[in-house]
Amino acid sequence: MTRSGKCDTPRRAGRSVLLLGILALCVTAACSKQDPYVPPDLFYYFASYKVGKNPTTVTPFDINQDGITDLVTTNMSSNTLSILTGNGDGSFHDQVQLHVCQEPRSLASGQFNGDAFPDIVLACSGSDQIAVLFGRADGKFEEGPQYPVHRTPIAVASDDLNGDQHADLVVALRNDKVKVFLGLGNGEFRHGAQYEYGDTPTSVALSDLNGDGKVDLVVTNGGPMSNAVSIWIGNGDGTFQQPTDYRSGKRPLGVSFADFNNDRIRDLLVINGERDSFSTFLGNGNATFQTGHDSGADAGPNYGLARDFNGDHRMDVAIVNLQSNDLSILFGRGDGTFEYPPRNYRTKAGPFAVALYRVTTKGVEEPGLVTADNGDGTVSIFLHRGLKSGSVAKTAASSEDPSRQTPVP
Repeated sequence: MTRSGKCDTPRRAGRSVLLLGILALCVTAACSKQDPYVPPDLFYYFASYKVGKNPTTVTPFDINQDGITDLVTTNMSSNTLSILTGNGDGSFHDQVQLHVCQEPRSLASGQFNGDAFPDIVLACSGSDQIAVLFGRADGKFEEGPQYPVHRTPIAVASDDLNGDQHADLVVALRNDKVKVFLGLGNGEFRHGAQYEYGDTPTSVALSDLNGDGKVDLVVTNGGPMSNAVSIWIGNGDGTFQQPTDYRSGKRPLGVSFADFNNDRIRDLLVINGERDSFSTFLGNGNATFQTGHDSGADAGPNYGLARDFNGDHRMDVAIVNLQSNDLSILFGRGDGTFEYPPRNYRTKAGPFAVALYRVTTKGVEEPGLVTADNGDGTVSIFLHRGLKSGSVAKTAASSEDPSRQTPVP
């Protein structure tokens, strides 16, 4: 009974029905728990093209100056480069192989001899040298100078280290050394500083990290005694200051730059070869970095890059995984962390490297991805789903699906 002496049973019954309805709505709409994250499916496998044996890098650039992206791979076991000229829609002509030095492991491009055509420098791990190739107007290359190093060059990067407007080189050597070559502007180089530091350097990257107009150096050290990324501040004359180390995940293999938190400061993306992870380091703007944050990839990550793939103005990451034979796309949250799980795309055997290039179809430009498939001797093209057209769909339908072969170590 109520205070007025009237029974409120119908009112209570109404409330019970309302509460049960809300509870049912919460169950069906997942009020108490967040729906599991489902990554968008933005890419699709388009085609694969044969290259030399055991490609280790794939580099997109316009070789023949026709405004269309071409591809060059370093083929470690066949001692060759493969050159694939592009058609502009994600398809490429059959390869032209060029015999070069022994075991070309890494490649950097630049303007080394002052003409208008892109040149190439190779880290030749089988012959303990770096080799320069000069680009020509017809899209081919001619042999340039070669320089001995000691020993086993594993990675090379190019930039102007001393402010003389000529491209210089930094080479990572397997015996715990980093070597500098200073460009003369005519395609030749002179020996610069050499540093012995770290444990088994695996990659080098160059950028001005503190805004002083001088190029700085970043090196990943993949040996068991280090597991760190080293920051070397440039002096502006081709030399570097004593480095600062930041602990990364286990066996870091590669480093690249991005802006993960939209503060217009360069951050680092480091790929870790063991324990299936990658690390992001947010920059402070003065060439120092915050403690790294580890995120999960698939099995055996080997190489990665950062771009905004879904147009939300947050950096995402693309990583190739050697052991699981796939390409992982992880979508960024805007703070150096990523949504999980990733979107995985099956590749050919042993994806060793990945690169981004632009494809234009019907006036729309979208990011495409290309993988170097070490175990299959191919490059594989993945196109953004916004690029579908009649000719693209027809070519893709006739292409062989990625295989499941065991990658070459």
